[in-house]
Amino acid sequence: MLTRRIIIFGAVAAVSVAGTARATDASASAFVSGIYAAYKGKNAKGVRLDGDAALRRYFEPSLAALIGKDQKDAARRHEVPSLDGDPFVDAQDWDIANFDIAVTDTAAGKAKATVKFVNAGEPATVVLDLVGADNNWRISDITWRHDGKPETLRGLYAH
Repeated sequence: MLTRRIIIFGAVAAVSVAGTARATDASASAFVSGIYAAYKGKNAKGVRLDGDAALRRYFEPSLAALIGKDQKDAARRHEVPSLDGDPFVDAQDWDIANFDIAVTDTAAGKAKATVKFVNAGEPATVVLDLVGADNNWRISDITWRHDGKPETLRGLYAH
């Protein structure tokens, strides 16, 4: 009887964990899809990151603070900030018809979204590291490839 209980308990736990993983994938996927919907089409406006509230909407607090501080410091010096393009498409301009978004859980409260697309005829891949839960996901880092080497958003601020 003890063995049967252990097997049943294990099966229930596995189904519960699998259900949570699917829910995580779905809510993280919805967050990322919502971002990239703003980039589809010839005259797409993208996501504006022009203030602290917008930064906090998309980025986890420490990354939002780094970006915001850099923007304010650059404005005060009348210079271009370290992030001088759009982090979601790794470009200043875009013409993107569609996106292939794959989200995977990496740990409790963490996920990775790999976004593939073609911008103005050039294939691109952007990887978003996500943190959060339920419908409260934020980006903890973004990775792009330049000249075959990975570069990160956080790396821009590591002076």
